[in-house]
Amino acid sequence: MWTAFLVIAVVIAVQGAFQTRASIARTFAAQSRIVQAQLALEEMRRLQIDEENSVRGFSLTRDPFYRTQYASAVAQFESKLTEVRDALAGQGLTAGRQTLDDYAALQRNWRLKIAEPLLAAPGRDVAAIDKENKVFTDVESRAVQAIRAMLAQRNAALAHSTQEQVNRNAYARAFWLVLFGLLAILFNGFRGRLNRELEEERTTTEILQRAFRSEAVPLPNCEVGTAYLAASSHLAVGGDVFDVYRLSDTLALLLIADVSGKGVDAAVLTAFIKFTIRGIALRRRDPGAMLQEFNTAFSQTVENPYLFVSMFVGVLDTETLQLRYASAGHDSAFIRRSTGVQQLAVTGPVLGVMEEPFSTKTVFLEDGETIVLATDGLTEARNRQGEQLNEEGAMALIAASNAQPQLLADELLAQVRALGGNEMRDDLAVLAIRVHEAGTSDGA
Repeated sequence: MWTAFLVIAVVIAVQGAFQTRASIARTFAAQSRIVQAQLALEEMRRLQIDEENSVRGFSLTRDPFYRTQYASAVAQFESKLTEVRDALAGQGLTAGRQTLDDYAALQRNWRLKIAEPLLAAPGRDVAAIDKENKVFTDVESRAVQAIRAMLAQRNAALAHSTQEQVNRNAYARAFWLVLFGLLAILFNGFRGRLNRELEEERTTTEILQRAFRSEAVPLPNCEVGTAYLAASSHLAVGGDVFDVYRLSDTLALLLIADVSGKGVDAAVLTAFIKFTIRGIALRRRDPGAMLQEFNTAFSQTVENPYLFVSMFVGVLDTETLQLRYASAGHDSAFIRRSTGVQQLAVTGPVLGVMEEPFSTKTVFLEDGETIVLATDGLTEARNRQGEQLNEEGAMALIAASNAQPQLLADELLAQVRALGGNEMRDDLAVLAIRVHEAGTSDGA
């Protein structure tokens, strides 16, 4: 009889464990689909901005490049629209789907009334375009905010439902824990390990599904190297971002930024930084003015008062090797010259704290010299005794690293990791651009 009770207890306990795991797995799958829909929605907003910037750029320059960029953005927008619509339908969010359809219809109306006439016959003033855009943008922003809220509520409801299921199963198992102590202890250990494995899988997936990756593009007369290393903590989702973006045949936008804090807010803000700066750079060429405009947009858009950003923005002329830059509290910017490593001066405060002007500085590079931009994971790296590397130590590492940009970036990451005993206290992003005079073999 005791054996029979023991067998029944084992069956009930194991069944409860599998039910819990199945419930968590179903919820995790549903939440993953919601996260993908949220990312696709943010991508739609980014593509909408790309459409507007392309029309504005074509109106200002008549460059056919912007017409091609506009067509690409439209096609991608429609693809992401289908993805979000399917996700909303799969979650039974009928109201959200209707709101999304209204948003899509409004965007198509904008193309019909504003974009396509301008692309066919440019000539209207940009200020007039912005005035007409505002009517559409305000309504579209409210629609997107409503869909965000619906997806977030659905995500929270799924998590709450799963938690209730876990609690109910826990109460049932508690009874068997009293009767069968040893068995219950063994089972509880199994359950704890299972939950930890599921949480690690979920965390890894969320990190891998970050909506926007840092990126770099080939530049004439330049070699580009990039590297990124996340902190060792599985729960530390960071806010490091870098970008290399061609503004014309000879001009390139260089960006590196570090958002304060960790978590989803900081990670998502990196997308806002990258594409907002790109949009501003299409209209402005002065880095100080870019930071000034971004600072205004940041304070009006980001509601979290505890988030601020250090940022370096540069415009590199790949033909004359002139670099014009502005730095908002970002001191991890250097030039590796033949005579040594030069630190580029900060030209203004961090973004999101106060409204102050940002000055622009100009430096000239020689053939073979390298721009090295990093986030504060480099200068604030610590050894096992807790001592910081600081700017002097970072400059020494840069001077001793390989001249090839990609190897230089990889070596800096390896050195920082080794310094801390194979552990990272903060995320680290590195962007290295080695310039060459036009016509040299290395820069071809």
